[in-house]
Amino acid sequence: MALTPLEHDRRYGELDQVVRAYAGQPADDTEEKPSAALTAYLRHTWHTRPWALAVAETQLREYARNPPGRLKVRLGEFYALPDVGLPDGEILDWLTLLADHIRRSVEEGLVPPPAAPATHWEWNARFPELAQFLGGWFSQDMPDEFADHDAAVDDYRTTTDPHLVARLVGELRELLALHLEESDHAVAVAELGMEVEPPTPYTPGGWLALTAARLAAPRAEYGPGGRDTP
Repeated sequence: MALTPLEHDRRYGELDQVVRAYAGQPADDTEEKPSAALTAYLRHTWHTRPWALAVAETQLREYARNPPGRLKVRLGEFYALPDVGLPDGEILDWLTLLADHIRRSVEEGLVPPPAAPATHWEWNARFPELAQFLGGWFSQDMPDEFADHDAAVDDYRTTTDPHLVARLVGELRELLALHLEESDHAVAVAELGMEVEPPTPYTPGGWLALTAARLAAPRAEYGPGGRDTP
């Protein structure tokens, strides 16, 4: 039988985070230098969950030393590594190399400095609620589902728990506080799942600022007659 979610996370949860950081990125780590994907994982994890680095190092090394045998594969009791573009014969050595880089980062205090996200995984790991908002409400189907951008924002606000709305406002403000170039804002919203253009005449950054202000404003409450209640 397949691994239970608890067993999966206990044995492979952080390994899975490391490998997924390579989505759309080459696994071109060398002994001298980690790849852009691993650097992004290290940067985000150091600044959010530093304790998880030791877990990642252990799980990577254990998988490399004891890959699943035929019985576990037949029973489905194993973690299936996503395709990272490497030949099968190089995967285990690559996992060991990643473990070595993570161990060196921890033991020598090699912490990537704070920076704007550099990979698809890092954008989504750093701004998860913004990814949910843009990918869920502003996909290519948005014009068929809502009258305009404001209607989509209002739908998100009225159907989402207020705590998550507040989290989104915080993520929007964090992104804007990075003071990115407008071209980088365009990259950000695309990486986070937005598939439609911002409404005219707004740039991506201008629309994000407008949306943050709109969601942060107190929600009007209406009485039976349609007027604001005191």
